[in-house]
Amino acid sequence: MKIFAYLAIPAIALVSCGNPKGDAPANELFPYPIVQETLDNGLTVVTVEYPSPGIVAFYIIVRAGSREEVEPGKTGFAHFFEHMMFRGTEKYPPEAYNDELKNIGAAANANTSIDRTIYHMTGSASALEKMFELEADRFMNLSYPVHAFKTEAGAVKGEYTKNYSNPFMRLHEATMAAAFDKHTYRHTTMGFWEDIVDMPNQYKYSLTFFDRFYRPEYTAILAVGDVKPTRVKQLAEKYFGKWQRGNYTPSTPVEPSQTETRYAHVQESGFPPYLELNYKAPAFDASTVDNAALHILLTIFFSERSELYRKLVIEEGVLRNLGFDAHFARDPYLMNVFASFKEGKDMQRVKDEIVQKLEEVKSKPVGKQLLEDAKSHIRNSIIMHMDNPSSIADGHSYFLWVSGDIRFFDALMKKYDEVTPDDITAVAKKYLVPEKLTISTISPNKEGGIK
Repeated sequence: MKIFAYLAIPAIALVSCGNPKGDAPANELFPYPIVQETLDNGLTVVTVEYPSPGIVAFYIIVRAGSREEVEPGKTGFAHFFEHMMFRGTEKYPPEAYNDELKNIGAAANANTSIDRTIYHMTGSASALEKMFELEADRFMNLSYPVHAFKTEAGAVKGEYTKNYSNPFMRLHEATMAAAFDKHTYRHTTMGFWEDIVDMPNQYKYSLTFFDRFYRPEYTAILAVGDVKPTRVKQLAEKYFGKWQRGNYTPSTPVEPSQTETRYAHVQESGFPPYLELNYKAPAFDASTVDNAALHILLTIFFSERSELYRKLVIEEGVLRNLGFDAHFARDPYLMNVFASFKEGKDMQRVKDEIVQKLEEVKSKPVGKQLLEDAKSHIRNSIIMHMDNPSSIADGHSYFLWVSGDIRFFDALMKKYDEVTPDDITAVAKKYLVPEKLTISTISPNKEGGIK
């Protein structure tokens, strides 16, 4: 089962970018105009005109996630600011900020992942200027006293403790620690426990983190719905134009090549046994077919439409679920095949069957019809999710944080079209190999016991 929504390419993200003039080519999946511009201070501004009378989704993407937490003892701060940004400013304290949202009928929230933090609100397009004003104020003028900082740091500790009661969260943490030696992906978005415990003592560092990353060159504004590019850019210049650039660039450690299979295990009685085969995935790259080919391969062999799903879930009933997560991040991360069991005794056999499928495709190319069916399935998933401004903004934001440029839509979609059976075989040989594998398990046993 999918534990973290951000661990897979959003289906809606895999769409083609419309012509800025609005006259989209006939075969484009997303025929609405998209305009990307950059202000003098480095702020990226993207407008997507979409027919949603009177509604706009207003997203601000900060390209700072747990990946940017490079200093020892200082993890969890990207997630911390997801909380802290709602602590208010001198002009709009928390109560006033919430009142303004109610007045304009808008809903606001935020979330953090390994590569970014996103702040989003959806409301009336007529209130777009107020949205700009509210967000510009807190992005440029956030202020909080020591006691408020410590209160929020305590809340983060409580959130971690609550999450850690979930075996999936513990397994995720153990998997990252096993799969990565040096890269900052080694720690989760929440951060290392010892750093969270010490966070209330890091008030000065919190100011440093905010000063480094809450800058225009790290940020993109995305407006989707009943909006015009000229109006969005005008408001961006009015409210964010004086926002000053920073001068900090983190030095993210390079992960050394993995040379053997690794293991992570969580012992949990009375919990459905669970297995993940986590392979090192390539970073996002729209100049090759690798990302697209791997996504298609996993769709063919491990989606609900696959032969193995039908056998293990429907016919034999040994699995509760079988699926995959294909996540391509800013740096090489993990993609996985997962299986939730009814009984743990079947775990080794299922693991072997999954690996057997991956080995078969290395010597026997997939059939052309199977490949075309998978491409069609992916395309249909895209179209099905393009039905409102928020879902479109969710998907489009992927390209803004993974590459900084929404125009990679077109390049990646062309790669999906180009994938051949030989490409599927090539990526299986290159990435789906034992030396790039971390096996993760949940079971009542002290050890995973999977070879």
